[in-house]
Amino acid sequence: MGAGAHGKLSYPHRVIRQVRWREPNTYLARAPLGQAMSNDDEVARKQLPFEFMLNALRLREGFALSDYLARTGLPISSIARALEQAQARGLIERDAARVWPSARGFDFLSDLQALFLPAD
Repeated sequence: MGAGAHGKLSYPHRVIRQVRWREPNTYLARAPLGQAMSNDDEVARKQLPFEFMLNALRLREGFALSDYLARTGLPISSIARALEQAQARGLIERDAARVWPSARGFDFLSDLQALFLPAD
């Protein structure tokens, strides 16, 4: 049917995660009523750095630091410690404007991304 089980909507400074109804008949009955989602949750602000890194660190070219601010609304200082840890472990390379995964960072991508999880 092509509806897709999960969705992610990214806006400046916020992210919405969506889950559609599991059963096709339920989806078909509810979608025309404007109820295509079983869950529709905004990602907590403290999770935004990790959400950003899930996508950005998959790219060989990495990301521009200015994009981090534009997409999360958070200052670079919010990820400074994680960036320092990642660089010390040889998982990223960076210059004044960009951050990108090193070859080792791609080999250990999950470990690299996990550095950006909130510390609760």
